[in-house]
Amino acid sequence: MSDVFDRMIRGNKGPAASEEHSAREHPLRNQPGGHSAGASAEDRPQTTPEVRKATQELLKNGYLEESEKPELFRSVIVHESKIAATLEPLDLELRSDTHRGVAFLVVAKTAYPAAGDDDAWNHPLVRRQRLTLEQSLLVAILRQTFIMHEQESGVGQSAAKTAVDDLLPQFMTYFGDSGSDAKNESRLLNLLDQLKPHGIVSEVDKNQEVTVRPLIAYLANPDSLAALLKALKAQMQAGGERGD
Repeated sequence: MSDVFDRMIRGNKGPAASEEHSAREHPLRNQPGGHSAGASAEDRPQTTPEVRKATQELLKNGYLEESEKPELFRSVIVHESKIAATLEPLDLELRSDTHRGVAFLVVAKTAYPAAGDDDAWNHPLVRRQRLTLEQSLLVAILRQTFIMHEQESGVGQSAAKTAVDDLLPQFMTYFGDSGSDAKNESRLLNLLDQLKPHGIVSEVDKNQEVTVRPLIAYLANPDSLAALLKALKAQMQAGGERGD
């Protein structure tokens, strides 16, 4: 039974007007399911802070190392399936290696064109970075160094460190000696610095040593790197014969 306040508000509008007023106040009341927008937002599953932070870190850098950020790496491993589900609409996939302590993102096969034209491939969140010939050569040398370290020390047992002086002879084997030790070293240091943003190497430390980071194990096919080294060596030999 309506009281005097209801009658004063309704006036002469009648029941229809009252229903219209009620509909304006609750525009979604008669929609299927009978839930308001606010209720739908509250019922929607929320991403946990751990998953959100780990996913954002992966999207920021493309990879995550246990040695650098152990807590975030642990979150990635614990919540791997949830993170993978978050990345799926973005055409990205999560790969992890608990032995080497690295997790990284790769572009899912669904992002490639149906024609399979690799040159036409494009992803809105990933900028393709093509390495120069010198950079590719250094990656091949560093990868060989990394694999040899793992064979001697075991996978993930210790950091793969190498001295700049040990890299120089291998590097000059393929690109020749400039005639100046200072120029040779500066050339190599510049290339190492260029590879740093790719997550391949660390900063050169005070002992003139560089750490080859575990992500290098996944950057290139071993066969293609071996073929690159073979081709460059043949090129150097051919150049030497012409010089004679």
